[in-house]
Amino acid sequence: MSDFLSMYSIQHWLESCPQGYLANTDFGHAPGEKEPDLLVSNELMRTETIRTTVQLVMGERCALAASSGLINAAPDEASKRFLATQTLDEARHVEIFTQRLYDLGVKKTDLEDTLKQYVNPNLVKFAEILLEKVDKKDFVAGVVGQNVILEGMAFSVFEMMQALSREMNPKFANTLAGTIADERRHVGFGENRIGSLIREFPEKKAEIERMQRDMSYYMLATFADSFRGNPMAAEMDRLEAEAGATRHHANYQGVDLAQMPPEQMEQVLADTVLKEFKIRLARIGIEYQTPQRAA
Repeated sequence: MSDFLSMYSIQHWLESCPQGYLANTDFGHAPGEKEPDLLVSNELMRTETIRTTVQLVMGERCALAASSGLINAAPDEASKRFLATQTLDEARHVEIFTQRLYDLGVKKTDLEDTLKQYVNPNLVKFAEILLEKVDKKDFVAGVVGQNVILEGMAFSVFEMMQALSREMNPKFANTLAGTIADERRHVGFGENRIGSLIREFPEKKAEIERMQRDMSYYMLATFADSFRGNPMAAEMDRLEAEAGATRHHANYQGVDLAQMPPEQMEQVLADTVLKEFKIRLARIGIEYQTPQRAA
């Protein structure tokens, strides 16, 4: 428990996060960095980027509600303190992705309407399953849903988005770097804390496995909606051909995403997330349940 106390203490969080990799940043990126002019001026690309960013805001709003709601359900003071730091992390994520919407031209007065317009219904269902556990003060299921499933998904999604943005949009890639570091810490807490509780309450396993199956289904459905029929790739191809530009690269999981159609990118992301789920769930003593894939 002593290692747990030090690794997930507020002091450790202060040193590693606000005083560490977030020092001298502005909404997670270097001061003065901006979204590329092309992304803001091309209406199709701007709209699709807004749509994508809305999913990030809504996912992080779910994470904020979950982490804050789990504090008083935690069975020990060390977990309460860690979840307090995670709550601030999630609030920061909501803020930086909301700020990105403003940077893309969304007016503050239009924020809530924009979120309602573009949020994916499958992501809403994903969040509802998790928040139901949180509302019931079910700490074990809540932390698995939040810190293993939701955060594990976010970690892989952010890594893919960072790979796609590294050459084309350094501002967003740098913003994602801090969120990836945060998610890595959150997932580590989920694995380290919940394994012992699963052993203590083995009767929770079946319920948690059902939750994982259902959350995974809506996750895959969200991925399918996000990639299939997305016009961004075709628009980038058109613009690069017109300009005679050299095709950029986006290396992720040993493949070049920039050379792939959206359907293959979806498969790479889904396979990556599910592979990580299986590894992390096995570490805490949960048997991965295969969901029906989104058609």
